[in-house]
Amino acid sequence: MAKELARFTHDIRRPIGLVLTRRGTVQEVLVGSGTGPSPATLGKFRASSRSLRGLRLIRSHLSDQPLSQEDLTTLALLRLDMVGALGVTDHGEPGLLSLAHLLPPNPEGQLCKLLKPTPVYGTTIQFNAFIQELEADLQKLGRGHDISHSRKTAILVSASPASRTEQEDRLEELAELATSAGVAVVERIVQRTQDGHQRYQVGSGKLKETLIHALQKGVDLLVFDQELSPAQIKAIAELTDMSVIDRTQLILDIFASRAHSREGKIQVELAQLRYRLPRLTGRGATLSRLGGGIGTRGPGETKLEADRRRIRDRISHLERELELFARHQGQRRAKRMRHAMPVISIVGYTNAGKSTLLNVLTDSHVRADDRVFETLDTTSRRLRFPHDREVIVTDTVGFIRDLPKDLLGAFRTTLEELRDADLLLHVVDAGARDLDEHMAAVDRVLGELGFDRIPRLLVFNKCDRLPAAEAELLCRRYGAIGISALEPQTLHPLLHRLERQLASRDDLPTPGHAAVDNAGALASRS
Repeated sequence: MAKELARFTHDIRRPIGLVLTRRGTVQEVLVGSGTGPSPATLGKFRASSRSLRGLRLIRSHLSDQPLSQEDLTTLALLRLDMVGALGVTDHGEPGLLSLAHLLPPNPEGQLCKLLKPTPVYGTTIQFNAFIQELEADLQKLGRGHDISHSRKTAILVSASPASRTEQEDRLEELAELATSAGVAVVERIVQRTQDGHQRYQVGSGKLKETLIHALQKGVDLLVFDQELSPAQIKAIAELTDMSVIDRTQLILDIFASRAHSREGKIQVELAQLRYRLPRLTGRGATLSRLGGGIGTRGPGETKLEADRRRIRDRISHLERELELFARHQGQRRAKRMRHAMPVISIVGYTNAGKSTLLNVLTDSHVRADDRVFETLDTTSRRLRFPHDREVIVTDTVGFIRDLPKDLLGAFRTTLEELRDADLLLHVVDAGARDLDEHMAAVDRVLGELGFDRIPRLLVFNKCDRLPAAEAELLCRRYGAIGISALEPQTLHPLLHRLERQLASRDDLPTPGHAAVDNAGALASRS
């Protein structure tokens, strides 16, 4: 085969590449420099960070050129068994053969090894035995990696016109999301772009560098802070088989793992399907085959079209179920209105301490862990003030900047609970690095939902983490009430303010000692 390859290269005066399977059969022929295996071929031969693709690429050159950096990049990104460069003499005879193969993750961080060029007929390497041994090493290190980390690892990527400081702040939040999803962050990469790169979001060189870096460290996935378009996902998928997701997908994954109620699960599934539908593309021949059988003769329906149709049908079904939940929710609201019971809804950025505050105010035991999006399902509890005055306190899902539109749309039914609120308790983490952005994000979501006219009370939580003077100055600056939901005795001013606002709503005299009595009860519980 080497002799024929050299002769054809000499005749047409152009490089020729052969994509070979492990059985030695030619899977694809490439003509010209810079060409690589087609997406169709790559789709048939899958790879992972712990295995090879089962293909090798041998490319001829019109001189005894060594393997180029582009060849080594192709080897790494496509997880090929080997790449080779075959030199062709002036007489059209095979010259030296240069080979390279990948290495398992190692302390030196070496990604591949270049073998010494040898005459093509003098190569002594036993390919099949060598590849079996190499894959065994990859699998062995893969199992050790999984046991030691017990969770997936990721590199975070941000590429936008924003300043480096702003991007790093956003990656800090993305790292919190990743940790909450059970992913260990290995590294963060920032690239400042003017308008973003339409094809890959980042520059092609930067993306390849990042992917190779990820392979060197044995990283499982890349997480982009910016939302990737369907075209970008497809373009990146053609470069590598490594899992690549964006911020929206990460948030949807967290929601899917935290939803417990039937309504919450439906809303999350609906958001996931709406997000995936425009991004559903065929991978390989299996998604482009025509259906067969009675009723599908003729042009038929492709597997991809059938998948899209099933997703649309499922979306319609879930939307009908949410309509039923909305009607039941309306009935509950009507019942509360008949009893003329005021409603206080707690809103705020995710992980601001909303559920903890609900527990302290109402002596409840709603789950409240220190992680983002712990609460997805709406929870309502009664708060009894002295003199038998009662209100309903509702805890809702936390907000986040750039909240996925599909998610906001799916949770609109749940968030409709806010519409009947007499007062919104906007809880803010006083120690947040970008406090203003957190508050602005909540304001934007409330504005989009049309709830910006509901009376609002600003509450700075976690003030115990700040020096007392700094917390007092911060509250005075924003006109907020400072509390620590973990220290019930700090809730005196909040309870007093709630009593005043509710009394003003009902045009009733304010019971001056009510807040003090309730705060005393809270203090005794602590």
